[in-house]
Amino acid sequence: MATVIYRIRGKSSIYISLTMGRGIKLETNTGFNVNPRDWSKITSKPKQNSETNKKTFAALSKLETFIYDEVNNAQGQGQLIDLFWLKDNINKCFNRVKKTDQNLMVNHIQYIIDNANTKKIKGSNKVGLSQNRVTGYKTFKKVVEEYQKELKKKIHFHDINKPFVDRFTNWLMKKKNYSTNYAGKILDNLKTVCLDAEKLEIKVNPYAKQITGFKEQNSERLIVTLSFEELEQIRTANLETEAQENARKWLLLGCEIGQRAGDLLRLTPDNLRYKGNRIYIDIEQQKTGKAVTVGIIGPHVIEIVENNFPYPISQQKLNKHIKQVCKLAKLEEKIEGKKFDKKTGRKKTDTYFKWQLITSHTFRRSFATNYYKKIPTAVLIGITGHSKESMFLEYINRREDKDLNADLFMQFYETIHQDKEPQLKVIKNASNQ
Repeated sequence: MATVIYRIRGKSSIYISLTMGRGIKLETNTGFNVNPRDWSKITSKPKQNSETNKKTFAALSKLETFIYDEVNNAQGQGQLIDLFWLKDNINKCFNRVKKTDQNLMVNHIQYIIDNANTKKIKGSNKVGLSQNRVTGYKTFKKVVEEYQKELKKKIHFHDINKPFVDRFTNWLMKKKNYSTNYAGKILDNLKTVCLDAEKLEIKVNPYAKQITGFKEQNSERLIVTLSFEELEQIRTANLETEAQENARKWLLLGCEIGQRAGDLLRLTPDNLRYKGNRIYIDIEQQKTGKAVTVGIIGPHVIEIVENNFPYPISQQKLNKHIKQVCKLAKLEEKIEGKKFDKKTGRKKTDTYFKWQLITSHTFRRSFATNYYKKIPTAVLIGITGHSKESMFLEYINRREDKDLNADLFMQFYETIHQDKEPQLKVIKNASNQ
């Protein structure tokens, strides 16, 4: 059973002591003061011998009742009751937390959003977060605000201890039913925001540095790609509308240059560059800030970029139209995949027609998968913008081929030396020895 007692510490500070049994005793400053001569040992509160002392007495009585109620609520919901909890509820009782308090998680997320244009990008000399990253922070803020409603309390940076992270993870996975990858990404964002706050000398729970996100195991991932043969089916399919024709152009171009959908759909003829009889597309990737150049080789794609460049379209509309394009191309193989379920608001794993699973993200994966082992991985990474080979291989769900580099070395070695004349060796005759 919980017990609340007040006592004086120092010269005049009134402290609250919350005893929870099993040796658990929490104590912190209430923010009130009293002259020790006006302290009643009988009530453990100020004597009501002045207007100020009467107000303090009433405030402490209010806090006592509030803490008892919140202890019952917290125990009923399985919340951790610790010193941070006690301090937070004292502030909550007297509405002491200001909206500008940067110790609140949501306020610092908003601070990042508000200062996105001047925020330095890690690992570069550039400033300004991409629009996608800003959108990610806005989405993360909504998740935190929803979890605050679940907890019925505002989340401070000092709350981010291991029990908090464990409960938050369980809420994301079990109650919200988020995918493994999305829940892991939210935890990555949680850690990023905590570390960013710490740089501004905001006090953050030390456990925040130990937060780790997670991803699906490779064996659990269902990756959909379009083979060269299927791309030819799409290229030669009879379509019905101009919107479908336009979507097909974006699809064929996307599968040839291996860029993210956001970067692909920003392209215009101004991105083209000619060098002799070759065509290049120069791109600055929004997510990484990397400058990437891709050479256009396929005759049908050269025709698209030179004479029939696709007109702008939103990613949402593109995803709608390319499904119809792939349906008309008769991509009717039944495969396992994940598709958005309107009833649950989540992706559902099931068996679908392949055309139902094609999205703009399929383009980039198809490029990486189709050219893997046909072109050196280092060249492909330079085009896709992955920072490491391990990330590229994970992206296409392939294991590292330990023989690949050795095979390439031997091929290059043979090419280098194939035109050299063989050198004569003098071999001693055994009979002359």
